[in-house]
Amino acid sequence: MNLADIKKKIDSIDFQILKLISTRMELGLKSKKIGAAIADFFSTNVLDKIKTQSGALIDPQFCEKLFNDIVLESQKLRDMNFQLIGFQGEHGAYSEVAARQWQEKLVPIPCNEFLEVFEGVNSGLFDFGIVPVGNTLGGVVSQVNQLILNTNLFVVGAIELPIHHCLLALPGTDFRELRVVYSHNQALGQCHHFIFRNKLEPIPYYDTAGAARMLSEKALKGTAVIASKLCAELYDLLIIKENIEDFDRNITRFLIFAKEASQKEGSKCSIIFSTAHKAGTLFRVLEVFAKQNINLTRIESIPNQKGSYAFFLDFVGAKNDSTVQQALAAVKPLTTDFKIMGFYDEL
Repeated sequence: MNLADIKKKIDSIDFQILKLISTRMELGLKSKKIGAAIADFFSTNVLDKIKTQSGALIDPQFCEKLFNDIVLESQKLRDMNFQLIGFQGEHGAYSEVAARQWQEKLVPIPCNEFLEVFEGVNSGLFDFGIVPVGNTLGGVVSQVNQLILNTNLFVVGAIELPIHHCLLALPGTDFRELRVVYSHNQALGQCHHFIFRNKLEPIPYYDTAGAARMLSEKALKGTAVIASKLCAELYDLLIIKENIEDFDRNITRFLIFAKEASQKEGSKCSIIFSTAHKAGTLFRVLEVFAKQNINLTRIESIPNQKGSYAFFLDFVGAKNDSTVQQALAAVKPLTTDFKIMGFYDEL
């Protein structure tokens, strides 16, 4: 091991320490949502272990001071009353990119599953949740639509995010040394021509951002990942090439959910409804909007638990627009399980 190797390893360890502290701070913010009266603290047991496991090289008092400083910083962040937004995936996922664009002052919190996002908002752990509902190339996200069908949450915002994939590698990597590339199956498929042209072996991974995190932690040689530009920043990775997707129009639409409906007028509305098993019932619903010259922007059919189909419908219109209210009043008797998901603005 030479000096350059040592420096590289130190840089990597410092970066991992920073990420762990950041995760620790996020847990402190989540703990406030669960129990606002509970102060951040170290148990006596943990503090004793910090002292005894500091080893011969590190002064136990240094360790105690370091961890007390972490607690103090966590308490300071808790007092700042940040709002949290849950998203599925690791930090750097496109859902987080969309969340930051929607409201940059929110604190994005990663979740393992889409269900965790909905449950977190419903329980009050998160102020908002953001989920993808469809992609111009991949189609609808059926798992998310099933969750929306059964939620009591409200849509309070939406954003259409152009997806631009980047080829990322460890700092100092020579592009000619790359042999394999990790990413989510969908991202690998969307960059198929680039991967083929550059003779890279695609290896599926559970998440684009998860692949970036894995590369940062394991430092695999000859390895690249396909992920967002944000991942390069978060995981200290080198951007080898940007915009490597095969098609220009690769857009994912995200919906933002909250426990309470937005009080804003909004410029768009989402509704969910079912119809009777009779010919022409859906047509009569759509005809109402057509007669009122209301522009429909999305209609999807999703199988529900009753063995029939529910319809998701988005249209352009404000909450207090009399034309919109007349249309909704006319539609409701023609449907079953009718629900207004919310009026909102879309970025």
